[in-house]
Amino acid sequence: MILNFINQLTLKMFRVLTVLFLLSTHCLSAGSIIMPENKFLKDIQLVPAKLKLEGDSIRFTVKGSIPIESVLSPNNPRLSLSFKADQNYVDLGEINLKRNVANYSYESKFSLKYEPWMSGATLEIFFFQGKRESKSPFEKKVLAKGVIAPQLMVKLGAVYPDEPIPSVGLFIPTGIERGVTQKEEFTFVYELGSSAFKLSVANQETLRKIDAFLENNPSIQEFKITGIQSPEPAEGKNSGLGANRAESAKKALITRFQTLSDSQIRIDSRRNDWFDLRLLLGDYKGISTNRKEELYTILTNQETYLEQTDRLKKVPGFSQIVQDLYPKLRVAKIEISATSRTGLDMRQSIKLKESLLSSDGTNSLSFAEWSLAAEASQSLEEKAVIYSKMTEFFRSALPYNNLAVVRMRQAQRTLDQESKEVLWEEALRLLQQAIRIEPNPYILHNQGQILALEGKYWDSYLKLSEAASLTKNPDFLQQNEALRGALDILRGDYKLATLRFDFKFSDPKDYFNKGLAYFMIDDFAKASTAFEESVMHGRVFGYGYYGLAMIAAASGQQEVAMIHLKKAIEANKQLANLAFQDPSFEELRNSKDFFSGSTQN
Repeated sequence: MILNFINQLTLKMFRVLTVLFLLSTHCLSAGSIIMPENKFLKDIQLVPAKLKLEGDSIRFTVKGSIPIESVLSPNNPRLSLSFKADQNYVDLGEINLKRNVANYSYESKFSLKYEPWMSGATLEIFFFQGKRESKSPFEKKVLAKGVIAPQLMVKLGAVYPDEPIPSVGLFIPTGIERGVTQKEEFTFVYELGSSAFKLSVANQETLRKIDAFLENNPSIQEFKITGIQSPEPAEGKNSGLGANRAESAKKALITRFQTLSDSQIRIDSRRNDWFDLRLLLGDYKGISTNRKEELYTILTNQETYLEQTDRLKKVPGFSQIVQDLYPKLRVAKIEISATSRTGLDMRQSIKLKESLLSSDGTNSLSFAEWSLAAEASQSLEEKAVIYSKMTEFFRSALPYNNLAVVRMRQAQRTLDQESKEVLWEEALRLLQQAIRIEPNPYILHNQGQILALEGKYWDSYLKLSEAASLTKNPDFLQQNEALRGALDILRGDYKLATLRFDFKFSDPKDYFNKGLAYFMIDDFAKASTAFEESVMHGRVFGYGYYGLAMIAAASGQQEVAMIHLKKAIEANKQLANLAFQDPSFEELRNSKDFFSGSTQN
């Protein structure tokens, strides 16, 4: 009997404990941390799955259901939504719940006017139950991080840290016959594994060729020096060999051409890259056309460098290519841009100096001579002095417009926003004076460029459209339509933007903008071609690679996207921050490879 009594008492105690456990679970449900994670938010859906900028807004729908399950049913359930970044916050309020037999259902649509801080913001939903005044959510869930907005990458001429300063504004041309810009490439050769510049016979001959080129084209615009290292084992041991070769070439050139300034020299380097071998293959006669096409297929198949290396070794005759062409990759390439433009002769230069120093209005030079002197000058400050003096002697729109362009370009070279705005304001005043003298498409274009830089996109668009109606000059239209196309992208008229870029450009930013326009209408084939053109015209620009990475990610080619993204960041470190926020690469960021190599910077 004692045993029976103990059994009955144990059973009763078990029942009591069970009831207490259920009651405590129910009572503490408003703040419990022992409930399964996201039990009530497990069915939530965000449509589309990633936030995307459309026009000037972010539009999305949040829908789902909250289960009702016996004693674990939610008590006074509520949902609220927020969109927040470090310094900004938008409370999107509570979501209406509809009670059904088995659940609460909900579906709410939202439309947010886009603001720049939202690019890195987090969309989060909170589930509450219990007393309404409770501040602590029972569950919460991140629905999205960041906003997909590739259209905001469009290049309008703004200056960004560590990127080449883009040229803005168009000078009114004088019509005086001048030499055109010439570009020519020269090569310094190096010994295997070495970056020491030596005055070998080949390098002495290269220097003589550079002398001859600059004698015919004395107005230097830029020296671009690219150090290269071949795939040979003795070259690959030093990952900085190409960069060191570029630096040694720079020192040799500055020693020889002492008037060359750092601002006229651009340094780059390449390694683990088949770009230069592809160029050499074009003129190589050591293999058949079919073998050459086989090699091109491997070199452009988007595989990794090591994978391509393994494939190349299996191609019959490749050992001969190694012997013949690899030594030609132990080099530094020097691309020189210069013009044969001539300024004033000695007599005219003396008269110019007298006129500039004169305070009594003395001038013995013609309008054409003044214009030629300003155009020939490589100094923005000197140009400013000459154009300013021209406004005293001649009633012409040209000096006012061209002085405004000087101010615009000076604004590009200052990091102080207040100083930048002062220069823009002066430029706009000068352009207004110019337009009073003569309606001119160049003046209107420059007004539109400043307005674009100030973020007044619609006003800018109107000015550029008016400018386009005043001339059929193809050189002018190329510049004007490229800027109009960039604004079309920001306005969301992507199809029209693609038509604006029907020109052959030399600036990698214009090809990037063109690729962006095609990307936004999902024409990945044409977008890819444009991004490739951007890379070919400026590998250090980086954005072309970024565009190719966006296409690969959108196509589900994660490995290819990773390759292009790394190249983008290696070329332009500013793109690293963008890549870490861009939801397009969310899947890539979950890979450990994303944090390896250059992407960790």
